Amino acid sequence: MKKLISLAVLIFALASIKATLPPPEIFDEIAAGIKSGDEKMLAKNFNSSIDLTIGTVENTYSRAQAEQVLREFFTGNKPTGFTIIHQGLSKEGAKYAIGTLTTAQGKSFRVYLYVKQVGNTYLVNELRFMQE
Repeated sequence: MKKLISLAVLIFALASIKATLPPPEIFDEIAAGIKSGDEKMLAKNFNSSIDLTIGTVENTYSRAQAEQVLREFFTGNKPTGFTIIHQGLSKEGAKYAIGTLTTAQGKSFRVYLYVKQVGNTYLVNELRFMQE
C-alpha cells in the first residue's frame, strides 16, 4: 500500500512540474520568427506591452510599436541564423531563453527572451538583442 501511495504522489509531483513549464512551441515559434526576421510572427506572441532592448536603446512598447521597431532592426540586420542555447525558469515564474542571432552583415547578437503566462498562454514580456 505504501508503494502505491508513493507512486501516486510521484506521478502527481511530476505532472505538476510538467504543467508549470511553457509549451516548447512558444520558444520554437519565436525562434523561427527571429531566424527568418519575421516581425509579424514575433509580434503575435507579444504581450500587450513589451520591454524591447536593441543594443543600448531600451524602451517599453505596445505590440504594434515593437513590431515596427523590429521591422527596422531586421531591415538593417538580415538574419542568417538563430539558435537557442539555454532555457530556464526564473524566480518570478517567468520562463526564459537565451540564443544567438547571426546576420548577413556579419554581426552576432545575444538574444534574451522572457515569457510569462497570461491566462492559458505564454506571451513575450521582454526581448533583448545585445551585439556581441
